[in-house]
Amino acid sequence: MKKETHSGPPADRRRVISLLVDNQNGVLARVSSLFCRRGFNIDSLTVSATNDPAVSRITVATHGKDQEIEQLILQTERLEVARQVFELNADNSLQRELLLLKVACTTANRAELREIASIYKSKIIDLSPDSMVFELTGKPEKIDAFLKMFEGYEILELCRTGVTALERGGKHQHMQKPPQEVRAAQLPLPGTHCPEP
Repeated sequence: MKKETHSGPPADRRRVISLLVDNQNGVLARVSSLFCRRGFNIDSLTVSATNDPAVSRITVATHGKDQEIEQLILQTERLEVARQVFELNADNSLQRELLLLKVACTTANRAELREIASIYKSKIIDLSPDSMVFELTGKPEKIDAFLKMFEGYEILELCRTGVTALERGGKHQHMQKPPQEVRAAQLPLPGTHCPEP
């Protein structure tokens, strides 16, 4: 007898949101505070310079359902310091992360560790009598798979930079309009009033 299955609400999935913001003090605190107030856990966050000295790019990796992410983006767009806010789809964007991994080693397992590094095209950037340090750049999924290979070894330290990403192809559609036009179309936050003309 076939069991009935009921489809529940869509599960949360990893999302990458890119923000172009004014390059000024306190911007990162305002953005992270908004994510926290909306109940989102930030999996990773990177901040970088852009080709415009007045603009910084913040890339946030989080988890959420479609409607939740749409609401989050709308709320983030309303921040005075936000110029452009959009989600980067994994299929049409380039997402990369840097990993530094220090693993304990001996003369007995050093060759095994080198082989793992070779398969994943990881660089060995430091070699000591009792440890090796690997450097790997790639998609978050590749970083996860690489780390899984070391579950049977002693990991001494590791550091992941978090996701940084750009969309493939030409200029992103969200960046076609100047910031002034985007801001003019944004609504005030709930509970606030539009200034008198």
